[in-house]
Amino acid sequence: MGKWFVLLWVVGVVGTLSYMQLVMFDRSRGRPSPALMAAAEQGGLEGLKKAADDAKKAAQDAAEQAKKGAEAAKQAAMDVADAVNPSMVQPEELEQGFIVVVTDKSKVASSSSPIHMASSHNGWNPADTRMQLTAQSDMKWRIVWDKPKLDSRIAFKFARGSWEAVETTPDFKDVDNRMLPKIDVSKLKPGEKPVIELSIETWKDQMPGNPAFAASNRYRKIEVGAGRLERVEAVGGGAWPDRSRDVLVWLPPGYDEAANKSRAYPVLYLQDGQTLFEKLPTVPGDWQADETASRLIGEGKIEPLIIVGVPNSGDLRGQEYLPIPIPGFENASGGQYVDFLVNELRPRIERAYRVKAGPENTAIGGSSLGAVISMEAACRYPQVFGKVLLESMPTRPGQGVLFRHFGAMKSWPKQMYVGVGGKEGGPSGTDATNEQFVEGLRALTETARGKGLKDSDVKFVVDEQATHTESAWAERFGPALEFLFPPVK
Repeated sequence: MGKWFVLLWVVGVVGTLSYMQLVMFDRSRGRPSPALMAAAEQGGLEGLKKAADDAKKAAQDAAEQAKKGAEAAKQAAMDVADAVNPSMVQPEELEQGFIVVVTDKSKVASSSSPIHMASSHNGWNPADTRMQLTAQSDMKWRIVWDKPKLDSRIAFKFARGSWEAVETTPDFKDVDNRMLPKIDVSKLKPGEKPVIELSIETWKDQMPGNPAFAASNRYRKIEVGAGRLERVEAVGGGAWPDRSRDVLVWLPPGYDEAANKSRAYPVLYLQDGQTLFEKLPTVPGDWQADETASRLIGEGKIEPLIIVGVPNSGDLRGQEYLPIPIPGFENASGGQYVDFLVNELRPRIERAYRVKAGPENTAIGGSSLGAVISMEAACRYPQVFGKVLLESMPTRPGQGVLFRHFGAMKSWPKQMYVGVGGKEGGPSGTDATNEQFVEGLRALTETARGKGLKDSDVKFVVDEQATHTESAWAERFGPALEFLFPPVK
């Protein structure tokens, strides 16, 4: 019955539009209809304008009604299909939950700017860490849902941490709220979570004129508090050997002074170079590396040094920063990335700048997976990197594959700074997760002592309230510099 009513409605709307066209135009002669001409004769130009405006409004109203009728007809057809196939259910109704897998066609999302699922079930929070998707080795993103607690359908959009970086159409228009499609449960095994594949065209912050779009310009000027910042273009890496990236080189205050023209400086290579010297619109914060280093140099607390920020490769960061395969990242290419750092990038830096030679003057570091690949470089090339800075490095003691990997290394760096937060799991992290981070790194420092490092060679810092963020790493960057680069006596 409902289908016939919708059909009659659509026919009525189409008939109304046809009648309006007949009233407005004499189609046989291609000119305004007699009715419209009569209105013009009675009211002159104003009458003609009013008649045209009235006709236009009526046409718009009729078109809107036609659109609603078409949507109702579509829904009626879906209802009929569901009645024919009762195995089609909403994912929200499944006791086992479901999995959403997303393809970012723009390839903009990265570990420093991950995708979140903002929805009617989390207060439309675009930065909810509980709704953060995880990058897969195939460059897709995924989130696993348990059965929702709210008894309603999920309306949602994807965003990269803020509404300024929400998904859009290819021409940067807003997208309607998404709804999950129905699932054919007859095709699922008992307890199996269905996988829902979705795609994102592009993001609001990629629109020309948007501040975040301006920040993506590799030739933009990056302001630093003191010292000088230069770019060195480098080609290579593990995940994508032909990828070009701009390495950021910070030179300390006084580097260009005539009195220092023959002075050489120790160097610190840091991963995730995009987040060291400026806060990007899509990232919560930055390391404030230039401000902290220049302040400590001015206070005489550290030796002046050069900081080399090596940007990650975005969507391939996980693959590039892992030395061995782990679940979800089977295509680990960290070994090739380390070779790129040592054999390609380092010689270029040493030719272009006045760098002190020797492992005692060369450090490498990073946060999270950036710390993992830094430890790999220091263990594989101890003759190059004598010092390492590890922040929030994810490694589990005992059974963890990364822990066993580094424990089997014959050579370790001669000096280690290890920092970790007491709340690395974030607001939704469990006590077990947080403890795992802390105890994993505590065990790593104990292993270092077993490798021959003295207590004075290892500094382990636990910031009980700190989370897994750039602001936490910025807070601990000063103490790390003071430990690794004390002033020359």
